[in-house]
Amino acid sequence: MSERAAPFHCPYCGDEDLRPSETATARGEGAAWECRACSRAFRLKFLGLLAPGATGSLSPSASDGGTP
Repeated sequence: MSERAAPFHCPYCGDEDLRPSETATARGEGAAWECRACSRAFRLKFLGLLAPGATGSLSPSASDGGTP
């Protein structure tokens, strides 16, 4: 995946005034974004694809190969 996916709304306030954060991101940590409306910063990380017909949620510890 060469381009990072951009969020459409802030997960905290719902505003659309988001900018990529200039904070250096280590590989695998996810993209950092800043909301100008509520002054919060957050990261987005792609966890993986679900199997067809999967109904459970994917826990971060399970997707990273850690113990649940």
